[in-house]
Amino acid sequence: MASEAGKTFQRFAVFGESSSSGTEMNNKNFSKLCRDCGIMDGKTVTSTDVDIVFSKVKAKNARTITFQQFQEAMKELGQKRFKDKKPDEALENIYKLMEGKDPATTGVTKATTVGGVSRLTDTSKYTGSHKERFDESGKGKGIAGREEATDNSGYATLPRMASRKSIVMFLRNEVLLSPDPRRTEGLPPGPSAPAGIRELSCPVPSGKHSDEWWG
Repeated sequence: MASEAGKTFQRFAVFGESSSSGTEMNNKNFSKLCRDCGIMDGKTVTSTDVDIVFSKVKAKNARTITFQQFQEAMKELGQKRFKDKKPDEALENIYKLMEGKDPATTGVTKATTVGGVSRLTDTSKYTGSHKERFDESGKGKGIAGREEATDNSGYATLPRMASRKSIVMFLRNEVLLSPDPRRTEGLPPGPSAPAGIRELSCPVPSGKHSDEWWG
């Protein structure tokens, strides 16, 4: 019977305590064990009784109890819970209450996925800018999904001194723009480049992106 009590002790000792090895139990889980196993009935054994017994059996300045100290606590509570029984019989009855019991999860908040909540959290049904904030798996893209990043690769930085209209006209006449005069040798006469146009140092966009660039 004590071996079964030891297993129950271990299950409750690690409940909600990721760093616990199951060899020691804190006051919170001790109270939960007494409540979930029916040792604490609110009449003969109250929550105050449980706290007093825990403080009595634990070592000074300690925050947890070992299984041996737990057994001493069960003897104390057994005499309160089963007043008409002898100490050994009362302890056996306590162990019977504990046998095969697991920590109850009633009252623990769980995420709901029913009704309107399910529709609101289904990223596959999002549209517009909200859809762009998640990848195909439904994982958020973070800042990349909230800001539009401009890709300037392949685009030229044009001088501000040349008007937009003159630059467009100049490009449409297919005059080669380059800071290197050797690249313009042999070309037929064309309109003069706007002021500052020879300051370009990288290729000017062409093809399908050119209309987007020049408007």
